[in-house]
Amino acid sequence: MTEQIEMLQRWIDESGTIVFFGGAGVSTESGIPDFRSVDGLYHQKYAWPPEQILSRTFFDAQPEEFYRFYRDKMLCLDAQPNAAHKKLAELEAAGRLRSVVTQNIDGLHQLAGSKRVWELHGSVHRNYCMRCHEPFSVTELKGGTGVPRCACGGVIKPDVVLYEEGLDSSIIEGAVADIQAADLLIIGGTSLAVYPAAGLINYYRGSRLVLINKSPTPYDGRASLAINAPIGQILGQIQVR
Repeated sequence: MTEQIEMLQRWIDESGTIVFFGGAGVSTESGIPDFRSVDGLYHQKYAWPPEQILSRTFFDAQPEEFYRFYRDKMLCLDAQPNAAHKKLAELEAAGRLRSVVTQNIDGLHQLAGSKRVWELHGSVHRNYCMRCHEPFSVTELKGGTGVPRCACGGVIKPDVVLYEEGLDSSIIEGAVADIQAADLLIIGGTSLAVYPAAGLINYYRGSRLVLINKSPTPYDGRASLAINAPIGQILGQIQVR
C-alpha cells in the first residue's frame, strides 16, 4: 500500500491536469448510505425496491411514496465533507485539479470548496416546480410532509436524474471534455457498474488511470494503478504541493 500511495503522490506531483471521477463510495465515508445496499430496513418500511421507487414512472404514479423514501433515505443534510472531498478541493485551489465528475447528488464536493463539479445525476439542493419552474429549497422539502407543492399548485420535483430519465447533455459534454483533456484520471468510490456514467472512462486518452475502490472493479485490469481501499483513507495521505 505504501508503494502505491507513493506512486499516486508522484503522479499527482507530475500532473498538470487532473480529473477526479467519483461515485457513492466517496459519500459513504461521510455517513451517506448507498441506497442500493438493500437491508432489512427497506423490507420493513417499503414495499418496493429503491430502484423502482427512484424511477420517473413511480414518481409520477405514487409521489407520496416517492417522497416518503426520498426524505428518509436521500436527504442527508447533516453530512459533512470527508478527507476525499477536502483533498480534491485543495488540489483544485492549488491549480492541479481541473474538475470533479460525480455520480453523487449530495453537494458535498461544493461544501468542501470545489468549484468545477460536473453533477451527472443532479443535486438534492435544487428543486423546481414542474408547472412554473419556481425554485424550492431542500430544507423546505426535508421539513415538509406528503407531496410538496408550489404556490401555483404544481408538484415540486428534485433536480435529480431518476431511473428512466436521461442525463443532461451539457453536463455530459463538459465532463467528457475534461476527461479527454486530463493527463491523470483518478476514479474513486465507484464499482463502475452504473451506465451511462461509467462509460465516461472510455473517453480518457492519457496513460495514467488510477482506480481507488474498496472492492475490485471490472476496469482494474485497464488501470495503471488500482488500489483497493476507501477513497478518503488514500487521498487523505496525499500532500498538495
